Amino acid sequence: MPGRSAPGVRTGVRVVVVGDRGTGKSSLISAAASDSFPDYVQAVLPPTRLPSDFYPDGVPVTIVDTSSSMESRVKLIDELKRADAVVLTYDCDQPMTLSRLSTFWLPEFRKLEIKAPVIVVGCKLDLRDERQPMNLEQVMAPIMQQFREIETCIECSSATLIQVPDVFYYAQKAVLHPTAPLFDQEKQTLKPRCIRALKRIFMLCDHDVDGALSDAELNEFQVKCFNSPLQPAEIVGVKRVVQERIRGGVSDLGLTLEGFLFLHSLFIEKGRLETTWAVLRKFGYNDELKLRDDILPVPTKHAPDQCVELTNEAIDFLHGIFRLYDSDNDGSLKPSEFDDIFVTAPESPWTVEPYVDAAERTPQGNLTLNGFLSEWALTTSLDPALSLANLICIGYGGDPTSALRVTRRRSVDRKKKQTEKNVFNCFVFGPKKSGKSALLNSFIGRSFSSDYTPTNDVRYVANVVEQIGGSQKTLILREIPEDGVKQLLSNKECLAACDVAVFLYDCSDEYSWKRSRELLLDVARQGEDSGYGVPCLLIAAKDDLDPFPMSLQNSTRVTQQLGMEAPIPVGKKRKRYRRLVNSSLMFVSVTVGAAVAVVGLAAYRAYAARKNT
Repeated sequence: MPGRSAPGVRTGVRVVVVGDRGTGKSSLISAAASDSFPDYVQAVLPPTRLPSDFYPDGVPVTIVDTSSSMESRVKLIDELKRADAVVLTYDCDQPMTLSRLSTFWLPEFRKLEIKAPVIVVGCKLDLRDERQPMNLEQVMAPIMQQFREIETCIECSSATLIQVPDVFYYAQKAVLHPTAPLFDQEKQTLKPRCIRALKRIFMLCDHDVDGALSDAELNEFQVKCFNSPLQPAEIVGVKRVVQERIRGGVSDLGLTLEGFLFLHSLFIEKGRLETTWAVLRKFGYNDELKLRDDILPVPTKHAPDQCVELTNEAIDFLHGIFRLYDSDNDGSLKPSEFDDIFVTAPESPWTVEPYVDAAERTPQGNLTLNGFLSEWALTTSLDPALSLANLICIGYGGDPTSALRVTRRRSVDRKKKQTEKNVFNCFVFGPKKSGKSALLNSFIGRSFSSDYTPTNDVRYVANVVEQIGGSQKTLILREIPEDGVKQLLSNKECLAACDVAVFLYDCSDEYSWKRSRELLLDVARQGEDSGYGVPCLLIAAKDDLDPFPMSLQNSTRVTQQLGMEAPIPVGKKRKRYRRLVNSSLMFVSVTVGAAVAVVGLAAYRAYAARKNT
C-alpha cells in the first residue's frame, strides 16, 4: 500500500497492469520505464518504479505487471486488491480483446469489489489496420456509461512510444486527483459532498460575510491555495468568464457562491482536477471530502473508564447556533432549519443509526434544544472525531483543542464520591418483551405503543435531565438486546463506560423476572471480575397488569440481599414513568454511584455464596 510522509500526502502510487494474454502489458511497462522499445521482454516483469521526478506531481509510481493465466489467478486477485489504480489493456489489432473488457474484465473487477480507478489502454496502435479506422470515443462511450469506474481511455504504441508516458500519468492523476468524489459524470454536475465542502471554503474566505468574494478576498484565497497572487487583469478575466457563462455568478460585490462553484465545475470539465483538489486539501479535506484526522485534535483517553465530552465552550457555541437557526423562535428546529446548520458539513448528521430518532422531538417531528444538545452529546460519546469535525464544519471558531475534554476515571470518581461529568451512560438490560424499548421511548417523550417490535441491534437514546437545584446533565440510555448480552460481556472492559445498569422485567411474567435476575447476576459477576462494577437498578415494568404470585416478595428479597434499591414500578402513565425513572437514574449516576457499587459487589459475593449453598 502507498506510504504517506505527511497526513494527506502520498509518497507513492501503485499501478497494476492487467489484460488478456498478448495485449502488450509487459512491453508497455518496459517502454515507459526505458523510453525505448525492448527487443525482448520477459513474460511477466518484476515491479517497476518510475521515480518521483518522472511526473510533475513529484510522486513515484510503482508499476506491477501481471499474468492472465489461470495458474496466476490468486496472485492477480491479490495485486488488484492492493492497487491504487488499474491499467486495463487491449490489443488495437485484436478486436476480440476490446470486447472482452465489458464481457469479462470489468464485470470481474466488480465481482472482486475492486474500488481502484480504471484506465483503459489500447496497445499496439501502430499495428491497427489503417483501412479499418476506429473512433475511440464512439466505441468506448457506451462502455464508460456502463462502468463508471473507468477514469479515462487512451491508445498508445510501445514500438513508436506514442502516448506511452501518458498512460501512467493518467493512472497517477486518477489516484492523486480522482474525479469520482467531485463530479457526477452522468449528471455533469458537482457531487453534493463536493458542493458542501466548497461552500464551507467560500464562507471561510468571505471575511466580511457579504455573500461575495471581493478582489482582495479572491487574491487572498489564491495566495493561500497556490502561493501566488492574481494580477488585476487575471481577476477581471476570471470574472468575465463567469459572467459570460452563468447568471448571478458575479455581483457588484464580487464573485458569488454560484460563480465560485461554477469555476470549479469548469476546472473539472476541462480536466484540471488538480486545481480543485489543491483547494480542498489546503482547507483540510481528504479524498472522501471529510476533514483529515490530522486537523482534528481529539483528546486521548488513557483508561477505558474515561469518556469524551463537549466542553462548556462548545456547548455555549451550540446554544448560539440553535438560537441563530431557530428563525421562528419556536424553541425547535424544523427540518429545513436543521439542514441549514449542516449545509457546510459532509452530510446532514443523525440520519443513520445509532443517531436517527435518538433524541427528543416535538409532536411535529422538530428537534428541540434538549434534543439538539443530546444528539451532540451522543455523537461525542460514540465518535469524538465525527463530533469535532461537524463542529468545525458548522463554524466553531475557537481552538479545536478547546471543544472536547476527557473526563476523570470513573473509578476515581467513585472513590472521591463526586464527579464533574456532564454526560452519563446507562445500560438497559432485560429479557424480550420486558419493556426496554418502551423505557427508551418514554425517556425521549415518545407515546406508548402496544405494538411489539423486537430490537435486534444495540439502540441509543439521549436526553437532558434537570437535577434538583436546576443543573442539567445528559443521560444516554443504551438498550442491550437479550441475545447480545453474552457477546457484550465477552469483552472484559464492556462495563468501563457504564455509569449505571438498569434491569427491566415484566412483573406479570415470572420467567421475565427470573431471566432479569440472571442478567443482573451476570453483570454483577462481570463487574466483580473486571474491576468495573456498576450500580444497578431494577425496574418492574407493566405494573398496570396483574403481577405473578410472589412477584413483590421475590424482587424485594433479592434487592435487599444485594443491597440495591427496591424495584421501581412503572406502567403506561408516561409522566409518572419518566419522572420516576429519570430521577432514579440520575440519583444513582451522580449522587451515590460509589456507595451503591461497593455495597452491590460485596452483597453479590454473599448472595452468590448463599445461592450456591
